Amino acid sequence: MKYLIGLDVGTSGAKCIMIDETGKVVASSTQEYPLYTPRPGWAEQDPEDWWQGVVKGLKAILEKAKVDPADILGLSYSGQMHGLVALDENNEVIRPSILWCDQRTQKQCDWITEKAGGLEGLLTYTNNRMLTGYTGGKILWLRDEEPDNFAKMKTFVCPKDYIRYRMTGEVMIDVSDASGTGFFDTKNRCWSDELIRIAGLDKSIFPVAVESTVLAGRVTKEVAELTGLPEGLACYAGGGDAVIQAVGSGLVSPGVLGVVIGTSGNVTMGIDRFVDNPNGDLQMFCGNEPGLWTDFGCTLAAGGSYRWYRDALCEDAQKEAKESGKNVYDVMGAQAESSVPGANGVVFTPYLAGERCPYPDPNCRGSFYGMSLTTTRGDMTRAVMEGVTYSLNQLVEMLGKMTKPEKVYTSGGGAASALWRQMQADIFDLPVYTMSAASEGGAYGAVLVAGVGAGLWKNLGEAVKVIRSETEALPNPENQPGYRRSYELYKMIYPAMKKIYDAGAEMGY
Repeated sequence: MKYLIGLDVGTSGAKCIMIDETGKVVASSTQEYPLYTPRPGWAEQDPEDWWQGVVKGLKAILEKAKVDPADILGLSYSGQMHGLVALDENNEVIRPSILWCDQRTQKQCDWITEKAGGLEGLLTYTNNRMLTGYTGGKILWLRDEEPDNFAKMKTFVCPKDYIRYRMTGEVMIDVSDASGTGFFDTKNRCWSDELIRIAGLDKSIFPVAVESTVLAGRVTKEVAELTGLPEGLACYAGGGDAVIQAVGSGLVSPGVLGVVIGTSGNVTMGIDRFVDNPNGDLQMFCGNEPGLWTDFGCTLAAGGSYRWYRDALCEDAQKEAKESGKNVYDVMGAQAESSVPGANGVVFTPYLAGERCPYPDPNCRGSFYGMSLTTTRGDMTRAVMEGVTYSLNQLVEMLGKMTKPEKVYTSGGGAASALWRQMQADIFDLPVYTMSAASEGGAYGAVLVAGVGAGLWKNLGEAVKVIRSETEALPNPENQPGYRRSYELYKMIYPAMKKIYDAGAEMGY
């Protein structure tokens, strides 16, 4: 039996998994690390925390699996997208990484959009907006606000690419993560030299961009001794999590939507052709194999909203979980089930980190609407789950204009909840399935990419055949009227609150 390893450098933690050649997960480990918010709207992490998490995770899965290291064919990577890891001439980290959910770069995004000839002009170079979360705005922010650090920067990478560098000594980026920098020509799968010139940046700071299944280095002797991996193990380039999670869910052809409720929320469709992105409403990224692209929209605080709610307002649920030995989310789910579809009129907007899609707005903020003296904890808990799902449904509707969806494969932490799966089926009005590797997220996509790179499978279309459906949730007509009423209210809130969001931003909130 041969084995593959996948590493996912997430926002909440580093996940390491090992699968066998049938696709079965034989070992899995997740190591958490902190997120730092030095100012409202800012989000940073220490790349060393990622590295320590990966090292611990690799040791853990090798100990659990107890396989002959010679039978491991290779490994690959998934990781939170858009994070800026600025490296100096010695490839040392210059400052904490600025993350995907950081919103400090609106000024720089507006500037490069104007310099490129407005949104229409910018789209001709990249097929994407320059969103505040993208790496490109962070590079420009570093130039404007931290010129000393910018002067030190020889190159940059994204989070998973930094981990690959630590394992192999090779510096590069894959085409899916490069697509999320805002400086990548996604049609021709290369850096946009002209946009880089317009921005006044030196092309030399942009790392070599390769396809996801390319051999991107081998495990060094030092890392082999540190982790237990075999020295010289093949490391394949991998991909950004929003893209490679789609592969891990079996999404390599049109008609099937992938919905991920992780820290952020993504709605994704894999396509086998390049398509234009009118008005830049969606995000159009290179896929994890030549000839594949991924279209998706991202809402910034999906599972992140639920985790915030847990930490800020669910002390009782945490206490009950600790005393009973239950999972705290099971306790919260039971509270939500005590309410009804539509949460008795309570509506939550999950804009805790600003928003990306369908509202590219760093100023908007989260809120509860419809609270009254009769509101219960169950209503509030359910409203958070529903608000996240309404946000995702706006993306489902946008992607549905491109290719009519037939079904949904859901994954991420939210897929573990039967209530949340049924909620998705009812609100999307589509059958919703979990797949055999749903809980493994981007790490599973990474192992499939490693398998293609290593020659175990011919291509990703063949690789995803190891994935099986496990649960099914069909739309329940009895639940849908309550959701439809609540969804209509939800869609009214952002336009009605826009002036207030902007006024709050002017005040520094």
